[in-house]
Amino acid sequence: MSVLVKPLITEKMTELSEKRNQYGFIVNRKANKVEIRKAIEGQYNVTVTSVNTMIYAGKSKKRFTKSAILDGRTNHFKKAVVTVADGDVIDFYANI
Repeated sequence: MSVLVKPLITEKMTELSEKRNQYGFIVNRKANKVEIRKAIEGQYNVTVTSVNTMIYAGKSKKRFTKSAILDGRTNHFKKAVVTVADGDVIDFYANI
């Protein structure tokens, strides 16, 4: 089971990383905080001080077109906001 799905790179998460040393990740829904902590410490070589998780439910969406009404659904996902120790930095652009 791959714990980390992808990092969150948004304006809000960039501001949190600069001010509070917090980083956001989309993680596997079955992963717990201990598994998330170990995965981030192993992959990025940082010390994690805290992990906060939240589960987002998928929502149904409708789109009106000329020919029909299209129904769809967004995916549900789990987000983790990780606080790392002072002096540690996660660089998402290092391996591009």
